[in-house]
Amino acid sequence: MQLASLTRAVRLGVSSLALHKLRAFLTTLGVLFGVSSVIAMLAVAEGASVEAQEQIRQLGSENVILRSVAPPTDKVSNQESRILAYGLTHEDLARIRDTFPGVKRTIGILQVPEEVRQGSAVCSPRVLCVPPSYLAATGREMFQGRFFVPADGAQYDPVCVLGYEIARYLFPFESPLGKRVKVGADYFEVVGVVYPRVPISSLATDPSTEVGGEVFIPIGTGLKVFGDRQVTIRSGTVDIQEVELHEIIIQVDGGANVPFVADACRSMLTRNHQEKDFEVIVPLELLLRAEETKRIFSIVLGSIAGISLLVGGIGIMNVMLATVTERTREIGIRRALGAKRAHIVTQFLVETVVLSGCGGLAGVALGLAIPMGIERFSDMRTIVTPGAPLLAFGISVATGIIFGLYPAWRAAHMDPVEALRHE
Repeated sequence: MQLASLTRAVRLGVSSLALHKLRAFLTTLGVLFGVSSVIAMLAVAEGASVEAQEQIRQLGSENVILRSVAPPTDKVSNQESRILAYGLTHEDLARIRDTFPGVKRTIGILQVPEEVRQGSAVCSPRVLCVPPSYLAATGREMFQGRFFVPADGAQYDPVCVLGYEIARYLFPFESPLGKRVKVGADYFEVVGVVYPRVPISSLATDPSTEVGGEVFIPIGTGLKVFGDRQVTIRSGTVDIQEVELHEIIIQVDGGANVPFVADACRSMLTRNHQEKDFEVIVPLELLLRAEETKRIFSIVLGSIAGISLLVGGIGIMNVMLATVTERTREIGIRRALGAKRAHIVTQFLVETVVLSGCGGLAGVALGLAIPMGIERFSDMRTIVTPGAPLLAFGISVATGIIFGLYPAWRAAHMDPVEALRHE
């Protein structure tokens, strides 16, 4: 019996809305844009957060990264050359490796400021001198060929491994394996190509853009060929920097030990370095911070989009109040024929739910299409979680019910006699 009554109320509500199609359509637009904006904004926030977290994870959630930082220096105009010695040392590396508990692997990295050439192609990537264990510590994977073996550095072999983007730029139509590239003034044979940190599909293909990426050289070979002095000449002034290691990657044997190792590194470096010429980066801390930022970002964007739904709900209430006034005589006739207040409330609530439900369904469709368009026409990544459309649609229906309660209550509490007299 109740099902039949509800079916009758739905049929009557739909037919009432059909009498004013344009008004009903315009009313649903507020809900439509509100729902679609909720889904689209949450998708943009989720995509940005996931991308940031992936980049942090690539640094290694169980790693602690130490980097050399040049201390501020006074600029002396009449000085023709300056020698600046700073940063991490091989002694720091040995001390961490031999004395810190919980350390699984330590990687010392030297970066040299050299151009890389192959024929007429020239680029300025990061030229990194690394040991063979670099790949295991960072989680990078080989695209083709091999990475270094201990014999490469011990015998000072002139070999190198190219990053994917550098290999594609220098050798666009052939495999680089076995070919030679010029790093600075020396030639190195390419023995492998490593995958990039970012997805291959997101790499720039415009030849006019700056080519980023890395070129890897065995650290033994790099120290012999380039040494630990980098010379920079600018405006007639020669800057000589002495840096033994630009970076140290410490792989810890468990996430629980990461904060302890990070604090121990800060204390040790502060004690042994006269100046603050280092920084300690803990990807695990960055990851936790990124997750917290994502949560706040989602709340803010969701709240902004929720305002659109609020505006749509106010529009529904406004229309339903006008509808109640227009249908005062109809309400009086129904009450005179025996309709109870609950029947009147049900009828008007059904109409508001139909309005908000139709707007919600259309908004879900538009909200799923917007992120696809953003991804197609821009480089921004978007992710629609399964819960976002359900949440947005549920809120739209709830908005219809909440903002339809007062008009329904007002209609149900009309005096039947006064309603019959209404013209």
